[in-house]
Amino acid sequence: MGQIFMHAGFCSYPARPENKRNENAMRARSFYRSGPAVLFAFFLLALIAPQASAQTQMQQQPPQQQQDGSYSAQEIIDAGNTFFGSASSGLAKALQNAFSKYGLPNGYILGSEGSGAFIAGLTYGEGWLNTKNAGRHQVFWQGPSLGIDYGGDGSRSMMLVYNLPSVPALYARYGGVSGSAYVVAGFSMQVYKNQNVILVPVRTGVGARLGVNIGYLKLTQKPTWNPF
Repeated sequence: MGQIFMHAGFCSYPARPENKRNENAMRARSFYRSGPAVLFAFFLLALIAPQASAQTQMQQQPPQQQQDGSYSAQEIIDAGNTFFGSASSGLAKALQNAFSKYGLPNGYILGSEGSGAFIAGLTYGEGWLNTKNAGRHQVFWQGPSLGIDYGGDGSRSMMLVYNLPSVPALYARYGGVSGSAYVVAGFSMQVYKNQNVILVPVRTGVGARLGVNIGYLKLTQKPTWNPF
């Protein structure tokens, strides 16, 4: 302990050794130099840890087909070839396009529809929903379309159904952009969506429909003439 000196009512402490002050200054400089590096290390850990956790969870998840009852690509292609018959030569290529964008569906609809439009038009169809874990269910669909589209067609339609949690959830309105130009060997594809459920109709027919529509499809359990 250093001695305290008293003089004229004031107290004073002995001066710290010079080497002690130098040591403290060096520690302070070392801290300020290493501080950013330490913070950067913590920042990297905060970024890497969630990614590693997510990657582990993805590796632990079973394949999609086993996880949610999805159909395999070959099952969908085989069903489509049987349904479309002699017109199915370009079907596999059209379906692979949908698989690459949206994955494997957990349901599909096979049916027929008729539609015609000049500035404003209507679409009506009926078919059967096929699922692996909920059986087959009849379904009807209707929808208006507004756009520069014109022409008329009567076509067979195969709809891929994605993220369907239950059969009742299918019956709803699905909005989207209906691209009406045939894209592959006589097949056209459009996308409609309602919340998380996605419909991708794949159509073939004798009519010619040009342009792009903005409309929706309404799927119901019973037939109706009301598209709204």
